[in-house]
Amino acid sequence: MKDNVNHPEHYTNGSIECIEAMKAMMEGSSVSPFIGDLWGNVFKYVWRWDKKGVPLEQLQKARFYLNKMISELEK
Repeated sequence: MKDNVNHPEHYTNGSIECIEAMKAMMEGSSVSPFIGDLWGNVFKYVWRWDKKGVPLEQLQKARFYLNKMISELEK
């Protein structure tokens, strides 16, 4: 049975869910909440790029957030 709210298929690879991988990736990080949000968005769009919507569009969204993250860190 599909659960598009709690366990969407495009956020699960095998037995690993994106949110759990993201949590592990960010654990112990000292980045600001805003940078963490940008980082999380980059991660989720790369995670699901070939599983949801138009693949190229998902990568373009990841690039948007990555470019914003880089701009913020360059300040």
